[in-house]
Amino acid sequence: MNIERISQPFLKKFPGDFSNNPMQRNTPKVLFSTINPAGFDNPQLIAFNETLSEEIGLGVFEEKDLDFLVGNHLPDSVQTYATAYAGHQFGNWAGQLGDGRAIIAGEITNSSGKRTEIQWKGAGATPYSRHADGRAVLRSSVREYLMSEAMYHLGVPTTRALSLAFTGEDVVRDIMYNGNPQLEKGAVVIRTAESFLRFGHFELMSAQQEYKTLQELLDFTIENYYPEITSSDTQKYKDFFESICTRTADLMVEWFRIGFVHGVMNTDNMSILGLTIDYGPYSMMDEYDLNFTPNTTDLPGRRYAFGKQGQISQWNLWQLANALHPLIKDEKFLENTLNSYGTYFWEAHDKMLCQKFGFDKLKKDDEEFFTNWQGLMQELEFDYTLFFNQLEKLATGIDLKEHFSSISYSFLTDEKLGKLKDFVGKYESRLNSNSISREESLEMMAKSNPKFILRNYLLYECIEEINNGQTEMLNKLTEALENPYKEIFSEFSNKRPSGYDDTAGCSTLSCSS
Repeated sequence: MNIERISQPFLKKFPGDFSNNPMQRNTPKVLFSTINPAGFDNPQLIAFNETLSEEIGLGVFEEKDLDFLVGNHLPDSVQTYATAYAGHQFGNWAGQLGDGRAIIAGEITNSSGKRTEIQWKGAGATPYSRHADGRAVLRSSVREYLMSEAMYHLGVPTTRALSLAFTGEDVVRDIMYNGNPQLEKGAVVIRTAESFLRFGHFELMSAQQEYKTLQELLDFTIENYYPEITSSDTQKYKDFFESICTRTADLMVEWFRIGFVHGVMNTDNMSILGLTIDYGPYSMMDEYDLNFTPNTTDLPGRRYAFGKQGQISQWNLWQLANALHPLIKDEKFLENTLNSYGTYFWEAHDKMLCQKFGFDKLKKDDEEFFTNWQGLMQELEFDYTLFFNQLEKLATGIDLKEHFSSISYSFLTDEKLGKLKDFVGKYESRLNSNSISREESLEMMAKSNPKFILRNYLLYECIEEINNGQTEMLNKLTEALENPYKEIFSEFSNKRPSGYDDTAGCSTLSCSS
């Protein structure tokens, strides 16, 4: 691997703490602190993303590269660091936060000029670990490694994963925060992105009234990651804010398209580039439920429930607007842009649903159709992904009870079956009004509706196998997630088994997950 080519422009540009001090503390007026990874004596590679390594310019993996993948024996030219940021957590201002278990190596540029930031997750404590140890356990590392790659292949903007490795040490964790800590195998994942900058970086500088650094950070972001913005002075900051609003809305629509629930949409978990970042207590949707949250920490308020992700992203953008106000200084513009967010989001959302249903375009009565469909899905407890797969297979004279029973998490009574028949009739009537052929409609549906999603119970089984030294399921899941719009393994095209309904780390997750 070409790790000698890693550069660190962020360190040269912004104020930082170069003390290499891992003690947890406040670091006012700086955007980063240099820190060395803990180092691990007996690492073991679990998985390596060869395609991604070649794509970003790191090249082919060799055995000696394992040390780099866990943060051991780095080149002299690489000064590792962690960044400081702030944020609103569950709606409350949390003050200074930061990379508590993420340590950045820097960035690498490939032959096409594309720059990629590289960071370890789980490689040791930083000044921002908040009395934690900076380590990661196997289960959380597997979840991040596989899910970020699954999202990429589903076509959703996301960070990506380069490698997954055992550290060779055990870590103590209380998975459900219920007073039952246990030893778990430690692991490190390397994740990559164009940048890991988040709303919280801007909130921190603004809260500390470091407006010069705030402006330099925003200029850096626009120059490096928003090449489409060519305006100057205050206008470029306005153009940026409109762009991040659009990117964030588009990301939320993609989450709704595939049934992804992030679980902890704090402002410090919101990417300034509109990427999906920080895979913790997430879940893909099993039975359709707008009020579903996989995060036990989010109960009972369900602030980050599936159906609320659009409005929460808007609330988070309000906080970003407050942080950027010292540079934009135009309350009316910010207010109008944020008020327009909802209109844009719902238009994009309904157009996305049209594609999932195979409708040629959004028509006058489609909004009512979608609302009725949502109610039906929740009442019949249909599996979100499998419902659309079955919808593609509808045929004249088909037995609806037999066709849909296998995707319901409850029994289809005669009353429920009657409502289903009524819905299918209205759906077929709407299809008949299409200006496109049924073949074109099905092609649209096939591109919008995945055949494979990485369900939590599959991840749970995979983690259990890896814990026992087996990787067969890891390999199968990797192949399946790389081809999500094809059915490669039929056993993955089933609803969640009832035995996993209340399994910790499967259907119930915490921020420790």
